[in-house]
Amino acid sequence: MSQPADRVFLDGEIHTLTDPDETYEALAVRDGEIVRLGRSYDVEFLAGVETDVVDLDGRVLLPGFIDAHTHLTTVGRYLVHADLSGADSPTEAVGLLEDRAAELDDESAAGEGTDSDAEWVLGYGYDESTWTEDRYLTREDLDRVSTGRPVAAFREDMHVAAVNGVVLDRFADALAAVPDETVPTDEPGVPTGVLLESAIDPIYEAVEPGVEGTRSAVEAALELCTARGITGFHDMVRDSHAPRVYRDLDAAGELTARVRINYWSDHLDALREVGLTTNAGSALVETGAIKSYTDGSFGGRTARLSEPYTDAPEETGQWVVDPDELADAVEAATDAGYQFTAHAIGDEAVDAVLDAYETASTTDPGDARHRIEHVELADDTAIDRLADSGVVASVQPNFLKWADEDGLYEARLGEERTAATNRYRDLLDAGVRLAFGSDGMPMDPLLGVHHAVNAPADAQRLSVTEALRAYTRGAAYAGFDENRLGTVEVGKRADLVVLDGSPWDHPESIRDVDVAMTVADGTIVHDAR
Repeated sequence: MSQPADRVFLDGEIHTLTDPDETYEALAVRDGEIVRLGRSYDVEFLAGVETDVVDLDGRVLLPGFIDAHTHLTTVGRYLVHADLSGADSPTEAVGLLEDRAAELDDESAAGEGTDSDAEWVLGYGYDESTWTEDRYLTREDLDRVSTGRPVAAFREDMHVAAVNGVVLDRFADALAAVPDETVPTDEPGVPTGVLLESAIDPIYEAVEPGVEGTRSAVEAALELCTARGITGFHDMVRDSHAPRVYRDLDAAGELTARVRINYWSDHLDALREVGLTTNAGSALVETGAIKSYTDGSFGGRTARLSEPYTDAPEETGQWVVDPDELADAVEAATDAGYQFTAHAIGDEAVDAVLDAYETASTTDPGDARHRIEHVELADDTAIDRLADSGVVASVQPNFLKWADEDGLYEARLGEERTAATNRYRDLLDAGVRLAFGSDGMPMDPLLGVHHAVNAPADAQRLSVTEALRAYTRGAAYAGFDENRLGTVEVGKRADLVVLDGSPWDHPESIRDVDVAMTVADGTIVHDAR
């Protein structure tokens, strides 16, 4: 006689997301593992005296979402500091920052706030492309927030920031040492307060919280993850206490999602010294890839293009890491046995990463599961190279919000190139491994699925099943986890999400579907039924 299950889920619409897709009514979980799938009548036999019986009441159950590219501490900072993502104008963004400054003044008066960023007024996530007044925030804006405290506002892509006069004065020497084009000036040659790419690094370092501040941000973001059906994520980490916080939470049994940590390339020597190779770790916290940049972003006009920007005909973007340096980093990492991933948005940057993988690596890129993050603009040749090499395209379908008429892509690239961005249909049809993530903009898989299914161009558009697979099994593959995660099958871990509605029934409104329940390793971590 079979042992009773710890938990059974009955009377649901369970989509396994296998190929071909199977559906069931019920499943049973024991010790965090799926042990039976079938009809409710059959699975119910595994319900013992102490079994938790969950009535799905016809709801849709899927594999838990895996966000293949995020910055969890930044997501947490949206929740802890000023969230500028909803601001519809510079004036509203400044108002949110002023509210945050008032909160800090109250905390200071009460003797609170001792972390490294407690002095700063910080805001995250503004997107000027949605404003009628389409411009970056500037020193003039942020001086209205405070002329006594340092103030910084980060664009949602984190490749552009704005700072006030206090910051410009305090970091004058550091900013004098970065490339001139990363610190724009006005006609008299005075810094505008806008910072690009490497000019932002001294600010990041200054506002990086200590262990307790990092833990607060991580815990806030993890709560958001459970509410969004996210049971795993790949975090891009540099000079952060987040890895320690993840491992502390894991040891205490308080981690509610699986974490794969992709470390910046300047951490490679330290990782080798302590023996943290790719896939090393626990069931919940693993070491992932070594990560590098190539170019910047379309928002900052720093993504590297083969043809100039439509709204800046003299500009083709910047190398954040030049191709020779990238090739050296790839060779060093792959020689040491690490998976590698590189940020590449413009078509020249995508080509540079593929060149590095093909020439600098001693390991087959497909076997190593090397990745390219973003792949926003790739031509037919690049797509064929991705397919032939087995390199994973780790992409963010929520970026398609910029592909609408008169959106950011059209402003930067023109109409023809806009239709050639984020070519998920073409990538999948060519046989490219596709993994979906959010980049934290925002961290919401159903929003990303919605954009992929309702994309404006044929080359971008996926079916509901294809988009869901990219956010589950595709992301699991990118993290060497396809044998335990990414589909609902007997023997796999019970990382699950339950939805109040079916994405297949109303594909035009997937973004409005609510998450009813999230299950991580067999444990219910979110229940909104």
